[in-house]
Amino acid sequence: MRLYLVQHAEAKPESEDPLRPLTEKGWRDAERVARFVAEHGVSPSRILHSGKLRAQQTAEVWSRFFPQARVEAQDGLNPNDDPGVWAERVREQQEDLVLVGHLPHLRRLAGLLLCGDPEREVVTFRTGGAVCLERQEQTERWSVCWALPPELVP
Repeated sequence: MRLYLVQHAEAKPESEDPLRPLTEKGWRDAERVARFVAEHGVSPSRILHSGKLRAQQTAEVWSRFFPQARVEAQDGLNPNDDPGVWAERVREQQEDLVLVGHLPHLRRLAGLLLCGDPEREVVTFRTGGAVCLERQEQTERWSVCWALPPELVP
């Protein structure tokens, strides 16, 4: 099972728009990363997001490249939510999954899955970027397959 952790793309500052929609750069970055990932054989069954506008819009961009994936808002993906909730949920998951969320939650979830410590920063996230984790079925252990910041995508 592969888990794709996507930090929402660049959003407008709260002082400019309290809803914090994506900026033009955010839209472009999300599209470039999603297209690149789709062109390299990724096939998630679901794209889940926090429900915050910036995460929802990033998920919508990803959904254009993965039409087979259901898109839905889920609880437990907000910036300060307990990463243990999603660590438990993905334990039951068999199909590949995209989680579109926020820092520090995604960073803490990666730390918890990879080394059992949500306070340990084991991978660097970039706004609009994606990190792929893979669970080894025999051992139930997770490893990093790749990390893709938008600036590396043509």
